[in-house]
Amino acid sequence: MNAFQWANAGTVEDAVKLLKPANPSGNPDEMPRPMAGGQDLLTSVKDHILRPPRIVNLKTIQGLDRIESDGKGGLKIGALVTLTQLEEHAEARSKFPGLVEATASIATPQMRNMGTVGGNLCQRPRCWYFRLENVICRKKGGKECYAESGENKYNAIFGGGKSNYVHPSDLAPMLIALGANVTIAGADGKRTMQLADFFVMPSKDVRRETVLKDGEIVTEIQVPASPMAARSTYLKFKERDSLDFAMSAVAAAVELGADKTVKQARIVLGGVGTIPWHVPKAEAHLVGKHLDEQVTTQAAKIALDGAQPMDHNAYKVPLTQTLVRRALAKLNA
Repeated sequence: MNAFQWANAGTVEDAVKLLKPANPSGNPDEMPRPMAGGQDLLTSVKDHILRPPRIVNLKTIQGLDRIESDGKGGLKIGALVTLTQLEEHAEARSKFPGLVEATASIATPQMRNMGTVGGNLCQRPRCWYFRLENVICRKKGGKECYAESGENKYNAIFGGGKSNYVHPSDLAPMLIALGANVTIAGADGKRTMQLADFFVMPSKDVRRETVLKDGEIVTEIQVPASPMAARSTYLKFKERDSLDFAMSAVAAAVELGADKTVKQARIVLGGVGTIPWHVPKAEAHLVGKHLDEQVTTQAAKIALDGAQPMDHNAYKVPLTQTLVRRALAKLNA
């Protein structure tokens, strides 16, 4: 681990100032970094993936650790809200069951006590080539994605090519399915955008996973009220019962009419893409139909159209199709 300065931010404005590099090198891995729960950040620093000259502690900023109603049936979730807070929040449990399921699927209770909503959205990929200190893959500024011809059991089947890591967040697919927005603060002030537009594919910028500029931080996530929110779910397949990332996951939400036909639907895949993978064609197939076996089976096939598995991860196609079918069947119950 390289030596670094430690700074406690009193306000969002303080954090933005402290995150401004004194001597910018142009290397995103050598910029000051914000810390919330710190579990992913400190691991990345220990593995020399990141070499920040300064780490800015955000936990000393008051007000970013609250969940509040937006007055319209939705929620405003501060970036420093812990995963446990969200998992146990009464309004989230009653109105947004899929979001609570996604939260409860993350790691262990001890880690959820420390991990934050903002941190979960901004964590770095888990590809072992990226995480190995002495391997300089394309994601770290090298010339080759070693997963392409190497061990790629856990890598992406969507959005790869230039780099083939998997986006690791469980919250992101479910929040996107619920139409969430994210607020970002930086030197130019605050901006709010759809969370679906927050994540960046490697074909656009292989060195970054989000639109965050140097010195910017996430401050809040807004989850709007929706006719689909109460009928939402998150299904995740992992190798171990606890402390594991998704090999495949499905976030789904539907609105059913009085005749039980689908009025609208949202499906976002996790564990299979370099970003949370939205599948609008599968959603469109569901509209106006009953969620019977034939319809859900076809929707699952459509959801995996365009998948490009590598030598060792073709299993993700049938696995994810099964999860899509199960998620839709659950929402039809």
